[in-house]
Amino acid sequence: MHTDTERCVRAVQSKDARFDGWFFTAVLTTRIYCRPSCPVVPPKTRNMTFYPSAAACQQAGFRACKRCRPDTSPGSPEWNARADAVARAMRLIQDGVVDREGVPGLAARLGYSARQIERQLLAELGAGPLALARAQRAQTARLLIETTELPMAQVAFAAGFSSIRTFNETVREVFALAPGDLRTRAARSPRTTAVPGVIALRLPYRAPLNPSNLFGHLAATAVPGVEEWRDGAYRRTLTLPYGHGVVALTPKPDHIACRLSLTDPRDLTRAISRCRWLLDLDADPVAVDAQLRTDPLLAPLVDAGPGRRVPRTVDGAEFAVRAVLGQQVSTAAARTHAARLVTAHGVPVDDPEGGLTHLFPTPQALAELDPEALALPRTRRTTLTTLVAALAEDRLRLDTDTDWERARAELAALPGFGPWTVESIAMRSLGDPDAFLPTDLGIRRAAERLGLRATPAALTARAADWRPWRAYAVQYLWTVDDHPINHLPA
Repeated sequence: MHTDTERCVRAVQSKDARFDGWFFTAVLTTRIYCRPSCPVVPPKTRNMTFYPSAAACQQAGFRACKRCRPDTSPGSPEWNARADAVARAMRLIQDGVVDREGVPGLAARLGYSARQIERQLLAELGAGPLALARAQRAQTARLLIETTELPMAQVAFAAGFSSIRTFNETVREVFALAPGDLRTRAARSPRTTAVPGVIALRLPYRAPLNPSNLFGHLAATAVPGVEEWRDGAYRRTLTLPYGHGVVALTPKPDHIACRLSLTDPRDLTRAISRCRWLLDLDADPVAVDAQLRTDPLLAPLVDAGPGRRVPRTVDGAEFAVRAVLGQQVSTAAARTHAARLVTAHGVPVDDPEGGLTHLFPTPQALAELDPEALALPRTRRTTLTTLVAALAEDRLRLDTDTDWERARAELAALPGFGPWTVESIAMRSLGDPDAFLPTDLGIRRAAERLGLRATPAALTARAADWRPWRAYAVQYLWTVDDHPINHLPA
């Protein structure tokens, strides 16, 4: 979008928050870059230039605006709706892969050479993987500076910087303030309340956001010991590269309040990325709802509660295991089966607030389970153990960077994996916005109530007009049934 100057200028002059994250405005006279909705008086058109990423702005010598804080914009919805190499690379960079594995590790995961990845990112985003990772490190550093009392040396290494000198130089260059000045400014802010051991931050999103199905689904399907709904917040444990964590996510009118307790602050980038992915916060609900409203049957459902997101997962392998446990049983039965696995094979953790007791078991831990101990039909046991073996041996990957169609083919080749299970995993683990569940009981009931033919073939044909947003159409169709997943818990 950044190449359409006229459209960008209109967005900046109208302070349209819908375009935050789509592009960034750099002001030639002040050498500052802003988000489109920056509250200051818009600069003259001749003084504006536009970039596709914050990293590209920084690389061109611009500093982040202190008013609108463009580094905290929602991510571009482009990476939600695409599965090409650039989109997959961006999802991995947001997960902190470059900091942990370097550019060679990023390229190896994508199946390209480092040079090819560099060239593709430069062409589309105006910055290579190192510059993009550097921009993210700066944002992580700012969060740690403003929300914790960690010494600056610990902040530097937790944010992914290789040296304190590089940390200091980057923070000064990006924010035009020294790290100590950033902390001083944050201490004067009435919104800042430091709690020892807890990192509190805001997760931005594009309005509207309907929390009912999002948090209702997560609460209704919560696995005891791993997840819970408490005091208006969804809480769960997180398995992270350097340790584990506990997160509490609370829906607010203009953001999601996030409270993180981490055993190692180096996991902050990954934890934030997982939480944003879980809640589908980088979606563009205006574009999605506009497409779905073109169908006269869906339009009333969209108008009744616009801004529905797709509830995803913090771990693709975890959801795949839970999807198998949920085959042909009720939500309550699926939770019971999952809770037994957690108790038997999950790693115990301490939760200062109580209620959460374990991490969900990894595929490697589940590979050691005794199939005879599972209270499941024999065919379901075979399905589960085959899946777990494929995940544990890395023959099957269900990460945010996984190619959607290849993963579908690999899942379908496993015993006991029908269309419902494959598409559920594609929708919630892989994040495919066009995943569709024509065999789902709730979808078929909704179709019958709306006067549609409820056969899978007929539903698939009707859903052609909803592409590429069929996963969001599923969320609206589920609202036809009065099910707990559609309601924000009391």
